[in-house]
Amino acid sequence: MKTDLSSYNNDWYQPGGRLKILCWYFINVFFFINPLNFSSRLKVFILKRFGATIGAGVVIKPGVNIKYPWLLTIGNHCWIGESVWIDNLDQVTLEDHVCISQGALLLCGNHNYKSTRFDLFVAPITLREGSWVGAKAKVAPGVTLESHAILSMGAVATSPLEAYGIYQGNPAVKVKSRQFN
Repeated sequence: MKTDLSSYNNDWYQPGGRLKILCWYFINVFFFINPLNFSSRLKVFILKRFGATIGAGVVIKPGVNIKYPWLLTIGNHCWIGESVWIDNLDQVTLEDHVCISQGALLLCGNHNYKSTRFDLFVAPITLREGSWVGAKAKVAPGVTLESHAILSMGAVATSPLEAYGIYQGNPAVKVKSRQFN
């Protein structure tokens, strides 16, 4: 068997109306991806107008790319660092006090390499209270970081991370437990 991309069809995937997606595309480019916009308050305001649920004290740094804000929930006092990409083809939920560091990628979709048609699949991502995604780290579709879990810099989470675990590598493996002073 060989891959046959001519038979690829993801018509089943409808994340929103075409006009809504088009409007968001330009807003995202001018106000989010654009590194010159430093105003978290303006970004939060815009995200809410596009259907995101956002708590108090949220900081969104410049250069952030968000695919579909209507599939985004952010709790209280979360921080989203420079150049983070939230490719939320499915629901992304950040509970309270979550940190996503610079250049991290949250990826809710992929393609089925076992299918000759290269079918799209999507799954939600959940970052539980106090969890932290390190700089340049990646979170795969369907992954949950449990309470206060840490995905270290450059690591790749392809399966759930247990509470208070510190994970490194690709694929990420637990190296120790998180301790607070």
